[in-house]
Amino acid sequence: MSNLYVTEPATNGKIIIDTTAGEIEVELWGKECPKAVKNFLALSMEGYYDGVIFHRVVPGFIIQAGDPTGTGMGGESFYGEPFQDEIHPRLKFNRRGLMGMANNSKRHTNTSQFFFTLDKADELTNKHTLFGKIVGNTIYNVMSIGNQDIDAEERPLVPPKIRGVRIIENPFDDIVPRITASERKAQQQARVEAKKEMEQREKRAKAKKNTGLLSFGDSEEIPETAITVKKKGMTRQDLLDPADTAPAKPVEAYVNVPDSLKNLGDSSKREKEKKAAVDLKAIREQHEREKAGSSTARQAEIKRMEEDLRRLKKRTGEVSDSDSDHESRSKRRKGPSVLEQELARYSQNRGRAAAKHSNKRGKKDEEDDLLTEMSKFSRKVAKAGPEDGEERPSAMAMADEQRGEDDLEVDDDVAWMKHSLKFIVDEKELTRRAEDEYSVIDPRAKARELAESSRKEKESHRKGMRSAADVGRRR
Repeated sequence: MSNLYVTEPATNGKIIIDTTAGEIEVELWGKECPKAVKNFLALSMEGYYDGVIFHRVVPGFIIQAGDPTGTGMGGESFYGEPFQDEIHPRLKFNRRGLMGMANNSKRHTNTSQFFFTLDKADELTNKHTLFGKIVGNTIYNVMSIGNQDIDAEERPLVPPKIRGVRIIENPFDDIVPRITASERKAQQQARVEAKKEMEQREKRAKAKKNTGLLSFGDSEEIPETAITVKKKGMTRQDLLDPADTAPAKPVEAYVNVPDSLKNLGDSSKREKEKKAAVDLKAIREQHEREKAGSSTARQAEIKRMEEDLRRLKKRTGEVSDSDSDHESRSKRRKGPSVLEQELARYSQNRGRAAAKHSNKRGKKDEEDDLLTEMSKFSRKVAKAGPEDGEERPSAMAMADEQRGEDDLEVDDDVAWMKHSLKFIVDEKELTRRAEDEYSVIDPRAKARELAESSRKEKESHRKGMRSAADVGRRR
């Protein structure tokens, strides 16, 4: 038997799964299947598998667990999403007691569910990740789970439960659990309590109260009746007219009261109604008196404030004494005001403005006037600017001639009409600018100039050296 498993690689991790059917000791291949082993160890550290049942048992094939919901449709990985399969060529499902990852019948859909083989299962090789093997006599605990009674859906009638997972050897020292096992238990307990409280609330809401029972202690029994409460209006009842309001219905209209109790309190009700009517009449009279008094007082207050304002203006000098009776004078005045008279006089004295205001002249007349004025202006410009050498008429003569034409006051400043716009063009300057703008630069000529200047500098330097040497020889 030992020769069959020589090709399997060595394990580097170890755990013990404590179940209600006994412990299961498992060694893990962390080097060959690092994702699957790290996922199982991290979830075990978080207490994810605590209380999880073996929800599926297939005799002679596998037992499956790892779903917190117990339905076989749940579970999540430590990575937050399904992780990839890790198929190793030296790991095969060739015997019982091997631990593999369950998926959704598709590749790379591993989450938290796992299974143990009860026999050789070659059909699982290269389809599921094989990451652990059972060692020691704990294999018999797995076989006892495989002998459980099951229903038609391969669910055990009394499913074994995982109490916890102990990590004996951890090949990954960098695993940081998202939550501790104690915190997860506290969360689960809180969920259970919240669910119970919600169920109790639903039960209380569904419970029906019998409000038709009235208890009067030792008095005679009164039949069960349904009580209807009349809603009161939001208006003030003391300001309503008794004639407009309908009489309130007695309590007997809403509650079936025995005949012995119907006549109780009738006299007190009548007295209260009479008193309410008298009080209502007195309240209305008082309201009218207050309303009349308030209007009179308001008018008096307005007049007093106007007098105070007028005196204040006189004191500050903003308004003279004559302004106080300005309103009375404006009422006594008849006929057009001074402003209206001045406007009428202005419109009469201005010929064109008056004509335009009265609309007596048409559009054609306005155009004729415009052409006449333009012709006059053209003649004035022609007279003001004669050719050189001719005698120019004086400004006074032009003004007299203009007065003779239209008898209107004109401006005698006509010197601006004699100016002419002249430009002085410098041909030499234009030529120089054109040469500068369109000059052609020859790089060879520039190089020649640089070479010539360098040659001259060297020659002058040699001459200076000779003169200094000559001076030294003379000494």
